[in-house]
Amino acid sequence: MGSGAREHALVWKCVQSELVERVYCAPGNGGTGGMARNVPIGAADVVRLVDFARREKLGLIVLGPEAAVDAGVGDALRHAGFNVFGPNRGAGRIESSKSFAKKLMRHAGIPTADFETFTQPLPAKAWAREHDGRVAVKADGLARGKGVIVCESVEESENAIDAMLVEQRFGRSGATIVVEERLDGPELSVMGVTDGTEVLALAPARDYKRAHDGDTGANTGGMGAYSPPKAVDDAVVQEVVDGVMRPAIAELASSGDEFRGVLYAGLMLTEKGLRTLEFNARFGDPEAQVVLPRLASDFVALALAAAKGDLASHPELRWSARVSVGIVVASGNYPDDVAMKLGHRIRGLAEMPPGVLIFHAATRFDPDSGLVTDGGRVLTSVALADTVAQARQTALAGARKVRFEGAFFRSDIAEEAI
Repeated sequence: MGSGAREHALVWKCVQSELVERVYCAPGNGGTGGMARNVPIGAADVVRLVDFARREKLGLIVLGPEAAVDAGVGDALRHAGFNVFGPNRGAGRIESSKSFAKKLMRHAGIPTADFETFTQPLPAKAWAREHDGRVAVKADGLARGKGVIVCESVEESENAIDAMLVEQRFGRSGATIVVEERLDGPELSVMGVTDGTEVLALAPARDYKRAHDGDTGANTGGMGAYSPPKAVDDAVVQEVVDGVMRPAIAELASSGDEFRGVLYAGLMLTEKGLRTLEFNARFGDPEAQVVLPRLASDFVALALAAAKGDLASHPELRWSARVSVGIVVASGNYPDDVAMKLGHRIRGLAEMPPGVLIFHAATRFDPDSGLVTDGGRVLTSVALADTVAQARQTALAGARKVRFEGAFFRSDIAEEAI
């Protein structure tokens, strides 16, 4: 369930499995409808999703977006007897509440930045001043990947705190905020499939959050990614599994919240070592679009084993040695929802160079115009190759072919690895 490029990548992977008879996507987008049956049910519409699952006798249900987790879709479907790849709402608090996640990290001894939680602006500003304004201000609740403001000065930090607690820019999601010390270093994304006990790490990736080249502009949900990232070896991934993921899953289990699905860890490699920035209770986007194409194992068999609590018997995952690069093509003025204009006709998809995978996100079919834009991140151009330079060149060629009014993308994704 879901409608983004992450869900398109999941559908694409599911239809390749020999276990699968058919795939549905609720609600899907202009791309998923080409390989699955789109179902006009929102990803957080609990009652209708359970009714649909019963009617179609579904064998496996994959939760895509955070909204489905937070709505308790997994709880309802498990209660109805279905195999669900995705956590219950209680375990999903590790994403839906930044303060919950940070307190869990502190209690479980997971390395993270120093932080405090606030509901009033004055004490929050005082804490930020103690750190010379070099802080990250985070809305506690879900904000579609946009609820983090990274600050470099006291003035910036005070403006960010006011935006959330005074101006209420993020509504109820920003009624409580986390202010934490700013960290420096390359970022790293590691996703682990878990059945609540065992953890199988997926290939690592690095995503790019800022809107424009050179890591400038506003924070977004992610403008591109590549896998595997530069200078990240198996030892680093194992450190994440042992020092971050297993303690988090054990901490959730100790309070009665079993996590079955994908736990995403957003990390930073600092001079003082690995630090955890955040957790997500589902696949990252755009990380899923670059990691899933490299997975040579049957994804459905993996997800089913996790959903059934039987990951210990699952064989070791197999991966392509090829490199994957993904570049997001976004609507003009993204991530500013107010300034974005939607409904622009999309052209160029029939002109893609060989080797380009296009995963749709915010697209829909209009009876008069055909395929049109329907949100901020419109689609992801992905390519696999033997080298980062080759994959990057092909993915960029695909992104350049996509044409609609206001379209833009970052041209420096994965450039660091060349």
